Amino acid sequence: MRIEDVRRYRDETPGAAGVAHFNNAGAALPPAVVTDTVLAYLREEALAGGYETAAAAADRIDAVYGSVARLLGAGADDIALTDNATRSWQAVFYAMRFEAGEKILTCRSEYASNAIAYLQVARRTGAIVEVVDDDESGQVDVADLARRIDGRVKLISVNHVPTQGGLVNPAEEIGAVAEEAGIPFLLDACQSAGQLDLDVRRLRCDALSGTGRKYLRGPRGTGFLYVHPRLRERLEPAMLDLHSAVWTSPDTYEVLPTAKRFEVWERNFGLVLGLGAAVEYALAVGLPAIEERVTALAARLRSELREIDGVTVRDQGVKHCGIVTFTTEQLPAAEIKARLAEAKINTSVTGQSSAQYDFTARGLPSLVRASVHYYNTDDEIDHLTAELARVLHSGR
Repeated sequence: MRIEDVRRYRDETPGAAGVAHFNNAGAALPPAVVTDTVLAYLREEALAGGYETAAAAADRIDAVYGSVARLLGAGADDIALTDNATRSWQAVFYAMRFEAGEKILTCRSEYASNAIAYLQVARRTGAIVEVVDDDESGQVDVADLARRIDGRVKLISVNHVPTQGGLVNPAEEIGAVAEEAGIPFLLDACQSAGQLDLDVRRLRCDALSGTGRKYLRGPRGTGFLYVHPRLRERLEPAMLDLHSAVWTSPDTYEVLPTAKRFEVWERNFGLVLGLGAAVEYALAVGLPAIEERVTALAARLRSELREIDGVTVRDQGVKHCGIVTFTTEQLPAAEIKARLAEAKINTSVTGQSSAQYDFTARGLPSLVRASVHYYNTDDEIDHLTAELARVLHSGR
């Protein structure tokens, strides 16, 4: 990515002028076109009426499905739009039916919301949750996954990128194991969509969930879901309404054949259009170029952090992404975050309650999470590391 392009992207990002934003894994700074799209729709809605504005914008709203489909290498009929990544993920998971003794295979780096859902279903049904081992690098051990495959495995469900580190799990290899075994593969791409170049055909997943607010730089309150026909034809969502199904007679209904069966009728169409604007912006920048720059910036940040006395970088895996996590000997994570915020440097903290399997196995304290994006600069990285070194060694 050329320096002049980065300058332009920063110029198109109002927030970049006021803060060094390293909380892109939480919510990235949106380009102006995203905010303008949302606000323009809301203003029109206030003047013309909600139903009337939605009707006038129907083609634009429908085009968002195509935008998300292009992002993922899917078809528009395979896409559902939701209000967040967790709701997307839940729409598939809770549509599955588990019986006593059937197994859900997941990973050690799994996110809290997903793990809680596994445990709830296991408690209700007698299903078994098995956590696949990590390999020596800290990513999912694909060989261990393959060894666990038997007639009782009902679902393979993992995250692509965990919330607590720069690890990129080997999703393509996991998909190959799942496909060969004929077991549904649910991939949580909440942290990878928008920073990695995704293609559901290459990943071989049956379903993939994502959000707008993180690396896609979209508005909060937006999410999306991909579901392959081979899976969705087998699933009736746990909840239906007049949008996801048609009431065909007083005693009958028919579920929609497309992935819209996982949606609900009411939504914020301004946010939907904002999501579409964010996806189109990312596609125009180019996901391969985004992935290359994000990965390089994060590698530089890790390298600079390792040069600071008392700092330990905690990221695992063979392949790394834009999320960088670390601890310090001198101060807890929350204090580091607060001190950096005083210098207008945004970071976040990730802790045990977000990833019990991983934090417990590794004996980790809470971590500082600094997540880069393509609009971040080398100067901002230098600013973060210099300020961190000052905080740790100033005796303040």
